[in-house]
Amino acid sequence: MPSVCFYFQVHQPFRLRPYDCFKIGNEHGYEDEAKNREILDRVSKKCYLPANQTMLNLIDKHQGDFKIAYSLSGVLMEQLELYRPDVLKSFQALAKTGCVEFLSETYHHSLSYLYSKEEFIRQIDLHKVKIKKHFNQTPTVFRNTELIYNNEIANYIADLGCKGIICEGLDHVLGYRSPNFVYHPPGNEKIKCLLKNYKLSDDIAFRFSNQGWSEWPLTAPKFAQWVHQAADNGETINLFMDYETFGEHQWPETGIFEFLEHMPGEIIKHPDFNFKTPSQVIQSYKARDEYDVHSLSSWADLERDLSAWLGNSLQHDAMERIYELEKEVKESSDLKLINTWAKLTTSDHFYYMSTKYWNDGDVHKYFSHYNTPYDAYINYMNVVTDLEYLGGEER
Repeated sequence: MPSVCFYFQVHQPFRLRPYDCFKIGNEHGYEDEAKNREILDRVSKKCYLPANQTMLNLIDKHQGDFKIAYSLSGVLMEQLELYRPDVLKSFQALAKTGCVEFLSETYHHSLSYLYSKEEFIRQIDLHKVKIKKHFNQTPTVFRNTELIYNNEIANYIADLGCKGIICEGLDHVLGYRSPNFVYHPPGNEKIKCLLKNYKLSDDIAFRFSNQGWSEWPLTAPKFAQWVHQAADNGETINLFMDYETFGEHQWPETGIFEFLEHMPGEIIKHPDFNFKTPSQVIQSYKARDEYDVHSLSSWADLERDLSAWLGNSLQHDAMERIYELEKEVKESSDLKLINTWAKLTTSDHFYYMSTKYWNDGDVHKYFSHYNTPYDAYINYMNVVTDLEYLGGEER
């Protein structure tokens, strides 16, 4: 019986306020509280609240046969605690249904694995505590920031006790094989890999409202038919996407919520299909083959690599500078300073510095509140310079 595994990433960074060189050494508040609240309020109204209610209705309508999973970043949960406890309660209502799984990730949505294993583990542990506090779950499936993955990461996560890891289904790795099976990293059957079916996922996340797309308009019956066809070559169709797809990236006027309301029912009209959470998929299906990924991959941009965050010298410089401060900051034992530093490891800060062009560049500009990548870099480095000043004061 083929399964559909629906997983959503839910994340908002703490954005930085305009911070020029004259503030260095004089002003130590870095976050743009007004903008963070404004954006969270907008996304809550357009996406989080209506999407959560739709998901709750679907679980009730299908009497528990509809199941989903979320990965909420720690910095998103902090903002919900501060500004939108009503949205946090709506996620908690979903958790109480027993049909929703919450995944593990880095608390600050960072690339810490690449720069500091100590910080990587610290952020995972912080995230688990927050998930337990709000949703009374202990995650066993890991989702690295932006699905950054390779064999080494999978083995490392397995050693930390996770049973599964979410990753991109890369054509050049799969070859003739389908992403619609469970895999495992080479020589390690302790952990299973759930691969994103990027074509079907992106049909919803990116192409849904594109009137120039040959398949527009995308209806629930049409999409269900594509899913059913995929069952001829697979056991689990993994639909992974940003939660903001619903109402924020794809506006309500596009019909995205109507699509969401009807799509699960159309899929389970076929008696051989069901919905499972990631941990249920791992429990239900054996790994069919090895998924052998040597180079670091992600789900971002056309390249599916790390160039969205480390594609130019600005990004490399900023990333190296912030991690150079780790030892000094942590030795201060100042929890506020450590938290401030950790927020600066959030991947979005480096994403804003991307100098990509064409289609991927447009996506980067859409998410950025800076006029140019160079503005993002200068503002960030001014903040880091002041943080160095604060660290010096601690000494």
